[in-house]
Amino acid sequence: MDIQLNYLERGAGTPLLLLHGNGENLEYFRSQIDFFSASYRVIAVDTRGHGGSPRGEAPFTIAQFAEDLLSFMDSLHLSSAHILGFSDGGNIALCFALKHPERVRRLILNGANLDPSGVKRRMQLPIELGYALARRFSGRSPRARRNAELLGLMVNEPHIAPEQLRHLNLPVLVIAGERDMIRTSHTRCIAASLPDARLALLPGDHFVAAKNPAAFNAAVAQFLEEPDTEGKFE
Repeated sequence: MDIQLNYLERGAGTPLLLLHGNGENLEYFRSQIDFFSASYRVIAVDTRGHGGSPRGEAPFTIAQFAEDLLSFMDSLHLSSAHILGFSDGGNIALCFALKHPERVRRLILNGANLDPSGVKRRMQLPIELGYALARRFSGRSPRARRNAELLGLMVNEPHIAPEQLRHLNLPVLVIAGERDMIRTSHTRCIAASLPDARLALLPGDHFVAAKNPAAFNAAVAQFLEEPDTEGKFE
């Protein structure tokens, strides 16, 4: 059963959807909303069970979030849009684009990963330990149950083979921080596996969009405004 996702809308023009990361909400993109709403119809969305969006009864999975996005676009009568996803939002955006490429104009993947091994081990180990602890107490504590769901997304998902990306024939910007929690080799693999991708590695960590918005916004704006020609930049 569909749920009504909470969202914030600013500006006019070509739609630009913003998808936040795990455990966050649309406020993460404050600097992007302010910047891009001057040129685009910016729509920042709270994922199911995040921010102001209800949890609902459906599975708490990347695939379900991608289907939520399809229903959300249909509810706003958006035939297509640019989509910018950060972290788990990038994973949602990628899964959505693989299943519904006709609904995506240009895709920006910020700090996304194809599988859990793409996360640096020193970052992933505490997540795995937290997940195990949260699962242990999830039957007795609603807070532990929620933490188990959130951490479970990072421990168990996604599972996308690089070969699947070769069929995604649309312009993609793969962007990450130079000190990202995602392995740089993994980010490069994502870009190399896409037919029409550009790679941008910016000074900063996983949260480069919030901490270094000037550089991040400039890279995304350049990508959105460039002609529809294939090529890669770094």
